Amino acid sequence: MQHTSPRTGTRPGNRHDSRAPGRAPRRPAAAAAGASTGGRSRLPRYWFAERLLSVLSGRRPVHWMLGHTIGPAYEQLVRLAPGAPLSTNGLRPILRHCDEYVPRPGVIEAFARITTGEQVRAMAFRLEQGPDLRWRCAAVELGGERLTAGV
Repeated sequence: MQHTSPRTGTRPGNRHDSRAPGRAPRRPAAAAAGASTGGRSRLPRYWFAERLLSVLSGRRPVHWMLGHTIGPAYEQLVRLAPGAPLSTNGLRPILRHCDEYVPRPGVIEAFARITTGEQVRAMAFRLEQGPDLRWRCAAVELGGERLTAGV
């Protein structure tokens, strides 16, 4: 149903669509299909896993994590990022799954499964919630090897 002005027979000048006032716009099919995966990006473990994956695969610079890390985690990333340890033969690594263990409130120990072609890698990281309630990465491990600042 289109609302038209009885005087001019046209829609109001500020309206550019045909939906009635008060109705929500329709979501495109692509947005509706991605709704199940869109919610996971709001979880701290997925948010950090995607960021760490971007840095460790060479798609983003390490300073992109500045302010999102505490303790030795940033120094670990500074030493590791130039080698792009999660990059393989030009294929883009994909975060397949990420889960968490909560040893106590304010701490998340997360682990992720990353695939690059046929290769499957593991990444583990620790998140700590600060007094400002923001989550920050405190440690990172790849494939069972501890990535330390001395590497």
